[in-house]
This record gives sequence, structure tokens and C-alpha cells, in this order.
Amino acid sequence: MAYLLQQLANAFPLAALYAALAFGYSIAFAVTKRADITYGAIFAFSGHIYLIFAHFGWNQLWLVFPAALGLGAVAALAGGLGAGVVAGQFVMRPLARISPNAVIVASLGVLMVLMEGARLASNTRELWLPPFLNNSVVFWRSDDFPVALTLIQLINFALMLAMIGFGYLVLAHTRWGRVWRAVADDPLAAELSGTNSSLVFVVSYAAAALYASVCGVLATSHYGTMDFGAGLLFGLKVVLIAAAGGHSNPLRSAVGAAVIGFAETLWSGYGPIVWRDLVVVAMLVMVLVMSRRERAIP
Repeated sequence: MAYLLQQLANAFPLAALYAALAFGYSIAFAVTKRADITYGAIFAFSGHIYLIFAHFGWNQLWLVFPAALGLGAVAALAGGLGAGVVAGQFVMRPLARISPNAVIVASLGVLMVLMEGARLASNTRELWLPPFLNNSVVFWRSDDFPVALTLIQLINFALMLAMIGFGYLVLAHTRWGRVWRAVADDPLAAELSGTNSSLVFVVSYAAAALYASVCGVLATSHYGTMDFGAGLLFGLKVVLIAAAGGHSNPLRSAVGAAVIGFAETLWSGYGPIVWRDLVVVAMLVMVLVMSRRERAIP
């Protein structure tokens, strides 16, 4: 019983990470209408920038550890947001209007630029953060072992839920949310109504990049590092995970992603972990194929 409760507890932080990533991805997907693995690249890129600048602040500027982490977080958010704005303005927006399917190919190119840039900036060294905020918070004690999570896991969980809640309120109850939905439904009709669809496109892409960047910083703080191949892995995984709840609705996409996070954690606890990603991806593909509906995509 304690083992099951511990696995369920472990699933909450991962489910929140997947949900926050899927929520941000859906904001961008609503205006691009195409699968875009750039989002995963920005997630990993911001994690690498966070590590590089935190190490720079600690080793070169002799900052105290919280200040070094703060420097890394600011640099990561600025770098991830900047990458999203540049990619959205100069790559994705022109292609989405002229040749939408080229967005898929261009996203791979952007991913390679970001990942190789991060690798070269760190001299191909895998940087690590020392553990912090790793005090255990016990939820239930048994004769076998206590069911607990670390403080950093709980903080990450709370922040990611707050990101989803804030984003939902903005999309559902503000003028920008109505404009975003109008452009997502029909950009030409929105233009005829006086909306600057190009600006909404770039702002949506930037908002998605901000979600990816914050998640990159929080995930790196928890795991202590960011792998060089994480951009491609998370890019593909987020595309499939976000589809579990429906790309067109950020909140439903987040809920579907959270379910996948729980399923992945339970498989890791009870099944062979080497088959985890294969089984999860195969299940997602099967769900997408079975729920596929014929529709015209502009």
C-alpha cells in the first residue's frame, strides 16, 4: 500500500510538468495549426541557459548560491522568451501563411540551432546543480517507509498549477483571450474585424515560449541537469501528450497530459522502465488514430 501511495505521490509533479507544457503548447498550436517540436527545444534550451549562467554566477562572479540561481533563471527566461519571439516572428509566422506544412520542417531546424547552440555554449559539458530544497515532506508513515515528496517537488507542483490557472483565467476572461480565440478560429475574419492577426500570432508564440522556459527552469532545478537530447525528446513527447486532451483547448490538453503523467509514473513503478517511453508513445499514437476525424485544415 505504501509503495502505491508513493508512486501516486511521485506522479503529481510529473503530471503538473506535462500539464503546464501541454497548456503552453496548445496556445501556440491554436495559431500555427501544425505540430511544432520547437516548443520542446525551447524547454531544453532554457534549462541549459539556466545551468550555464548559474555556474557562471557561482564560479566567475562569486555570487551566493540563491543569487547565482536567480541570475540563471532570469537569463533562462530571457533566452527562452527571446528565442520564441524570434522563431515566431521570423520563421513560423511567414511560413504559416505561405506554406503551413513547412512549419513542421522549420521546427526541426530551429530545434537543431537551439540545441547545438546550447551544447557549444557549455563546451559539450554536462553541467549539474547541487541539490537544494530537498528536505522531505512526509504525508503518511507506514511500517515499510514514509510516503514523502521533497520541498522542490511541492514548490514546482504549486507553481505549475498556478501557471495553468492564470493562463486559463487570461484566455477565458480577458479581451486578449477573446482575440486569441478569434485568430485561432479564423485569422482572416479576425483581420476583417480590425484585429492584428500577425501580432496575436507572435504574442501567442511568445506566451507558449514563456511557459516552456519556466517549465525548463523548474524541471532543471528539480532534476539538477538538462540533457542535450531533451529538446527532441520533449518536443516529440509534448506534441503527442498535448493531443491526448485535444490541441485546440489548452485546459483539456493540460488535463490529458496530466493523465499521461500518472500513467507514465505508474508504469515506471510496476513495469519494465526500459519500455516506458515506447509503451506511452504507442498508446498515444493508438488513441490519436482511433479518435481521428476527417476535417479540412487550411
